[in-house]
Amino acid sequence: MTLLHALVVYSPTSHTADVLAAIGDAGAGRIGNYSHCSFVTPGTGRFIPGEGADPFVGEPGRAEEVAEDRIECVVEEHLLPAVVAALREAHPYEEPAFMSWAVQGWRHPADSSRAG
Repeated sequence: MTLLHALVVYSPTSHTADVLAAIGDAGAGRIGNYSHCSFVTPGTGRFIPGEGADPFVGEPGRAEEVAEDRIECVVEEHLLPAVVAALREAHPYEEPAFMSWAVQGWRHPADSSRAG
């Protein structure tokens, strides 16, 4: 049985397509015969870069608000390190905000037929 993880990452809208492509190419979002599956919702990211930060947007010590997308997908546990590496490579932020956790998942066996 393959353990699944939920992955959530916040990306500035200007880079959402790049992040989605990178994590999908690394194996995130595989569900049955589909790849690159995700759910994306818009929102606003808020942060204050600290001293010594080199932010993509803004400057240290000043509050920022950025139009961001919340990207959600599943990742098989053995692919998680490669997906996170791809996420970090594609993401413009010095410290991308993301999280993952193990989830109970169910997949059709490859050889089963679906009743419809």
